Amino acid sequence: MTQSTQNKVDSKQDLINYLVRLGDDSIVLGHRVSEWVSNGPFLEEDIALGNVALDYIGRARLFYGHAATLSEDGKTEDDFAFLRDEREFENYLINELPRGDFAYTIVRQLLVDLYNKHHLQALKSSTDETLVAIAEKASKETSYHCRRSTSWALRLGDGTQESKRRMQLAVDDIWGYSHELFEVDALEQRLIDAGIAVDCEQLKQQWLADVEEVFEEAGLTIPEATWAVRGGRKGYHTEHLGHLLTQMQFVHRSFPGATW
Repeated sequence: MTQSTQNKVDSKQDLINYLVRLGDDSIVLGHRVSEWVSNGPFLEEDIALGNVALDYIGRARLFYGHAATLSEDGKTEDDFAFLRDEREFENYLINELPRGDFAYTIVRQLLVDLYNKHHLQALKSSTDETLVAIAEKASKETSYHCRRSTSWALRLGDGTQESKRRMQLAVDDIWGYSHELFEVDALEQRLIDAGIAVDCEQLKQQWLADVEEVFEEAGLTIPEATWAVRGGRKGYHTEHLGHLLTQMQFVHRSFPGATW
């Protein structure tokens, strides 16, 4: 195999790994949000949360499907979702944190939705046409997600003393997990250099400006950056992911090869 051919093979595998990461982010958060179905504070919100979860799970299917097509080894999107263990998942840790109360979910969604707004916009400039198409579709969904999470953050942050207390507590608990969103490793840097991946480090100031604007209106305070948790992109996770995967993968692993 020539060096040029080897480079193409390596680049293709990098892209597959990158797609699987993006799929992991989407399916893990989608599963977390789906835990609100039948548990929402009222019927309309119960339905809205279910729709948000479906958006993320649908997005995961697109990323996994693209990876399966490129892999050319017979894998399907189900293989990526249901037949890997937690150490093989490379989602951001913020996505796997427990559902928590409603304020906790809203704060997590606000931070992730605003991140996705900028990430997907940047992904539209990828040299991979399928990634661009996925970003175009997902951006429309994310516009709705941002409006929704912002509206709830303002409603709760500027609501009762109790809702404000819970929102600030959630911010304090989650903030340290947000730093990982803006870190780039060697795999992503290679794809950035190739014009395929998004340089997440360049998104932080835009994201932070959006967060500060919402927090100021909601009366919330950004914690001092005294701690940060990372490791998701290396397969190091909290204890919560294993429990999530046990639930999510149970049927598929119990009936291997079953068709619907």
